[in-house]
Amino acid sequence: MGTAAAAPVFTGAAENIPNCRGRPPPYSLAMALLTAGTPAPDIEARQQDGSPLRLSDLRGRHVLVYFYPKDDTPGCTAEACSLNDSLDDFTSAGADVIGVSTDSWESHTRFRNKYGLRFALASDSARQISAAYGVGRSAGVLPMLKRVSFLVGPDGTVAQVWQSVDPKSHAAEVLTAVQRGSGSATTAS
Repeated sequence: MGTAAAAPVFTGAAENIPNCRGRPPPYSLAMALLTAGTPAPDIEARQQDGSPLRLSDLRGRHVLVYFYPKDDTPGCTAEACSLNDSLDDFTSAGADVIGVSTDSWESHTRFRNKYGLRFALASDSARQISAAYGVGRSAGVLPMLKRVSFLVGPDGTVAQVWQSVDPKSHAAEVLTAVQRGSGSATTAS
């Protein structure tokens, strides 16, 4: 009897993408947006102290995996600070937060330090994580991700998807979903 192959962990590093020659794949290669009830692809982020944190390490808890366009821009800062301000409430409700953008680790570190962010961030400069989740780019030619969020349930499946996010009120929406247990898988627009 052979052992089953481990699921890939998406770190966002270009070298993890077969045949990409160090270049990010075009967004057209992204699969369809994950829907509620789908197993969430494992990703790796970094915590405040720089240590790695994998989504699979958080099984048994809800995890908000939120994609945002760019560090230190008005909307992204508003969303990150709102989530950060609500982090104690998320923790009390049994939830964690992982933010994902195409920015580098260095950019994430500056962003985290400037605003005192206490949750994990993942660098998706190779767009491997966004492709796995089916998150495309925002309008325009710049390589920025759409603002999309996934609430991953304690069992590792997507419990809820927000395809359109208001940066200022999103933390409250997610906290409400976590507190009600996200018993039914839903997709919100």
